[in-house]
Amino acid sequence: MTTMIEVEGLSVAFGGVRAVDQVSFGVEKGEIFSIIGPNGAGKTTVFNLISRLYDATAGRIVFEGRDISRLSADRIAAAGIARTFQNIELFENASVLKNLLLGRHAHRRTSVFSELLFLPKVRRQEIENRSIVEDVIDFLDLAHHRDARVAGLPYGVRKVVELGRALAATPRLLLLDEPSSGLNPEETEDLSFWIRDIRDDLGITVMMVEHDMGLVGRVSDRVLALNEGKVLAVGTPSAVQSNPAVVEAYLGS
Repeated sequence: MTTMIEVEGLSVAFGGVRAVDQVSFGVEKGEIFSIIGPNGAGKTTVFNLISRLYDATAGRIVFEGRDISRLSADRIAAAGIARTFQNIELFENASVLKNLLLGRHAHRRTSVFSELLFLPKVRRQEIENRSIVEDVIDFLDLAHHRDARVAGLPYGVRKVVELGRALAATPRLLLLDEPSSGLNPEETEDLSFWIRDIRDDLGITVMMVEHDMGLVGRVSDRVLALNEGKVLAVGTPSAVQSNPAVVEAYLGS
């Protein structure tokens, strides 16, 4: 298999506390790779470093053979990486369709001047963007909500809309930060199918930070366990969840 992203010796400190401490791992193309650990383990911080919301104090991140450790955050989506967040980050007074179209912003190839004149290349880009977004709407069964204002939607649907906005960016690597948070068991089950379909049908490699061990076990090829910013174990879901160091980190000695 081909390594899609390689993290080498990644570290970051906040106020003298090492939130991530010499973390190294690789994710293969076509994998569903999950990061687990107790609260404060550094899981979301790893995602924030990959998506360049934080600057690492040491280490590097190589994506598809390119060192992105110093790439600006606004160029990450264009490089092929999209993500969701623990807390839903949507424009609540806009429709589902408009929120998904925002996912296409990183692929804009036209200037403000050409858009003001609505030149032919702008029209072609608009048609392309809407076609991609409509495919996402069909994929996630959002057709019933496409013109609805996000603020009026149930929490579970809003989580799906945020996933859709990330997919609208047509990433090759998708970072899902606690995607099942706040979902009921039925919604979580639907999510597990979508995650597998994102990999199998759309060909997108998935990295996921998740607390729901049932979901992790159902969808993950491999799992990385963190505690206090350090790697405890990497392997299959069953092997990692039964690792004594992981059990102690969750339950205590």
